[in-house]
Amino acid sequence: MLPGVGVFGTGRTVRALVPLLQKEGFPVQAVWGRTQEEAECLANELDIPFSTSQSDDVLLHPEVHLVCILTPPPYTRQIAVKALGIGKNVISEQAATLTDACKMVTAARYYPQLMSIMSNALRFLPAFVLMKRLLGEGYCGTLQVCEARVYGGSLLSQSYGWAWEELMGGGGLHTVGSCIIDLLSHLTGGRAVRVHGMLRTFVRQGSTGGGIRSVTADDYACFQLLMGGGVVCSVTLNFNLPGADLHEVMLVGSSGRLVARGTELYGQQNGTHGEEILLGDGKSGAGPSVTGLNAMVTQLRLSFQAQEDRRSWVRHPVSMAATFEDGLYVQTVVDAIKRSNRTGEWEAVEVRTQDIDPNHNHRTPPN
Repeated sequence: MLPGVGVFGTGRTVRALVPLLQKEGFPVQAVWGRTQEEAECLANELDIPFSTSQSDDVLLHPEVHLVCILTPPPYTRQIAVKALGIGKNVISEQAATLTDACKMVTAARYYPQLMSIMSNALRFLPAFVLMKRLLGEGYCGTLQVCEARVYGGSLLSQSYGWAWEELMGGGGLHTVGSCIIDLLSHLTGGRAVRVHGMLRTFVRQGSTGGGIRSVTADDYACFQLLMGGGVVCSVTLNFNLPGADLHEVMLVGSSGRLVARGTELYGQQNGTHGEEILLGDGKSGAGPSVTGLNAMVTQLRLSFQAQEDRRSWVRHPVSMAATFEDGLYVQTVVDAIKRSNRTGEWEAVEVRTQDIDPNHNHRTPPN
């Protein structure tokens, strides 16, 4: 029996997710927006029966048993912790700070019977599912290097908001880099032990209609991760390329390589001539995020549908999903990259759930 869904947020991801949930048979019962007008507009557009700007109205809705949190990062922790505390299953985006991520992990540990997973749908993208399987089967031999490149246009919202501010979770490193960091850990089965990074903000000002506001969120990031076991990962994110749409992840090993470009997977083993296409995109036209989201929602349905209680679920169909513990690891790596950007040095990655300095996320000095 599929649970009723309450959705927090009104952005592009919500507009992609809600139709996918409805297509799979999930009754989307309620939506929350920062203003009542935002919420009502989205509810009318996507045929959602209830809309509100009060978070408790969604959390306490009697027909809502699964909560999807796709809000600006500063709201994420409060909603996730409260939702778990009143018995709701939770799918959440990345929190704004390390302190917030720790509190989400604490809540998830306290309610282990409830679903508490991150919304990084790249793990479910068929190209990456096949890439992980082939890597495990030895297609590349011993893994040596991972490289990822994501290029695109500006991430800034039309009007001033959280996406302009580093301390509010804005910037390419937090919004896109966190998904790549998680994906690399998932594909390789390892975690970063040391990191080195450089962040830049090339678009420093934006017009808000009523004046000019400064931008502190990064629009360029280049960082390296040294994984346990010696695998080296290099990631470049550039959001100063209007019209560009590049999403590429490459794994290189002792006997071959695998390359995911968009939603397609290519491979070449040593001694062969040219790459072979291992998985096409089926001419769907959807990008990696939406295609992965579609696959994730399908697995969610399998997790819930055989259960008599709308709140019950089985773990296996969503076992590849990132947990809140994975989210804490990702946030730790993001913060270490920010430290490295300030110090110019390699920084250690130490995942902790206690003794976190609430002021750890200092503003990156102007560059």
